[in-house]
Amino acid sequence: MALNVIKISQITSSGTHKILSHTSLSYLKTLCLSPWPSVPLISLVYPAKGFVPRLSYALWWPSYQFPLTRRLSFPCQITLFPSQGFCIGTTVHHAVMDGQTGAKFHKSWAHICKYGTIPQDFNLPTLLDRSIINVPPGLEPKILDLMSYLDKGNARSLKLPLLKEFDDVVRITLDLSQENVEELKEKAKNESTCSDLHLSTFVVTFAYVWTCMVKARGGEPDRPVRFRYVADFRNRLDPPVPETYFGNCVVSIVLDEYKAEMFLGEDGFVNGVKILSDSVKGCSSRGVESIWEQYEEGKKNFKVGTQVLSVTGSNQFGIYGSDFGWGRPVNTEIMSIYGNNQISMSARRDGTGGVEIGVSLKKCEMDAFISFFTNGLDY
Repeated sequence: MALNVIKISQITSSGTHKILSHTSLSYLKTLCLSPWPSVPLISLVYPAKGFVPRLSYALWWPSYQFPLTRRLSFPCQITLFPSQGFCIGTTVHHAVMDGQTGAKFHKSWAHICKYGTIPQDFNLPTLLDRSIINVPPGLEPKILDLMSYLDKGNARSLKLPLLKEFDDVVRITLDLSQENVEELKEKAKNESTCSDLHLSTFVVTFAYVWTCMVKARGGEPDRPVRFRYVADFRNRLDPPVPETYFGNCVVSIVLDEYKAEMFLGEDGFVNGVKILSDSVKGCSSRGVESIWEQYEEGKKNFKVGTQVLSVTGSNQFGIYGSDFGWGRPVNTEIMSIYGNNQISMSARRDGTGGVEIGVSLKKCEMDAFISFFTNGLDY
């Protein structure tokens, strides 16, 4: 298998990059290197668990730009850290595949490199036929109309939206152990009046983090807040899409029309769990048309100053299981949380059922967030 790689770079002792020639890495027989652009992964210059300043896009945005009708679907870059190890950085173009497909592809690639055989323990994404997705009549043009950054005059355009610069944003990675997760589930059970809550790890984790974020912002209790996550719709469409589908089959879920006061009090976490639980359970029954109508309505009614909290990734992807033959990764990061009020979610490396949470926030709010996050687990 050939991978498209922009460069092989090395982090020197001073923290700068040194570009290495391809011939100096001839021992990496599993990679076919070619000079195409990708996304550099240089976050590990900083402590893995401390604050990480937002990196200027100029440091990792490719200098070579493809035509708008041509993009790489899964580019890769390797960054070497002398006497420490190396990073494999990949980026996924979501016009081609969603996170689940990308994760399966990544783990399959690692398994084949290590064992030389096709993995049998999960469904490989091999089905490429997009016609199996039953898109309701008239819905597709509505979706495209909302994407203002697209080149409407070029049907094959793969143009991406411009990324907004945030100078005062920092990142950190926090953990919830399996014990923490179970305690949050018990807290929701004991304090909620609802008996049929959908208490998944995702629901209680996202509800807990967003409550801490709203409290960290503070401000007027009547200020608007909204929350966004992405749901896999493979088994929610009619007819269902096979698990082996290689492509993008997710729907953006937006929860709006809430005020900060719902999450500022002692019952904020339980309120968040109830909202998320109802939303997740309703994904299957409501249908994609109803969800998209709510998304459109929310976009029209968006108010300036609204605190928008979004999550990417999933604790179901299992990226730490990607062993290329060198052992499991020491650390993984989702680099796409570059703005304010964004989080990522993935399973913990130890495989015990906990969650790693990447958090991107303004520095002035991060200290307060960490305080609420850690102190809220002491009950």
